[in-house]
Amino acid sequence: MIEFYTWGTPNGRKVSILLEELGLEYRVNPIDITAGDQKTPEFVEISPNGRIPAIVDTDTGTRMMESGAIMLYLSKKAGGKLVPTEEKAYWQMMEWLMWQMGGLGPMCGQVHHFVRFNPGKAPYAEERYLNEAKRLYGVLDAALSDREFVAGEYSIADIAIWPWISRFEWQTIDLEQFPNIKSWYHRIADRPAVQKGYHIPKYVSDIPRVD
Repeated sequence: MIEFYTWGTPNGRKVSILLEELGLEYRVNPIDITAGDQKTPEFVEISPNGRIPAIVDTDTGTRMMESGAIMLYLSKKAGGKLVPTEEKAYWQMMEWLMWQMGGLGPMCGQVHHFVRFNPGKAPYAEERYLNEAKRLYGVLDAALSDREFVAGEYSIADIAIWPWISRFEWQTIDLEQFPNIKSWYHRIADRPAVQKGYHIPKYVSDIPRVD
């Protein structure tokens, strides 16, 4: 069984959605980052970086932090599900997973910090990170112009990217300007596993939609 340590953030939802898609047995351990639970010695022993999500695989004793690594581990545990087997598609999946971890996630995280939670305190930072987030949206929109999912077939790369796009309102980004992302976003939002995984560890709000 997977002991899953998480909170309602994009990185946490990446793993909760994947667990639902894979059908693996897991137990949720809420880590309230607003209360500092991620800094406790007990959690840091599992996740030395003091960040969610983290897992413990009780079948093997494996402890893991870092959402991208966790996703690859869980897919392998489930027999490679949601990781393409064809060579070209596999590396497309991998490049988009790395794109999310190294680009979209960090940049959008900075938009959340400066634009949503601290508006007016650092105008240069707000402009810089919002412009970079919009650039990254453009990259994704262009990639989706000729395919339904980033690696052709639905994969862990889509699952990694989607929760960050679901915060488009926090990012003050209009999905109407990115029609391919809009279609992709709603296509994924309609999946039962996404609808369940989005609300783990608890319901906060409905999945944002654009009519």
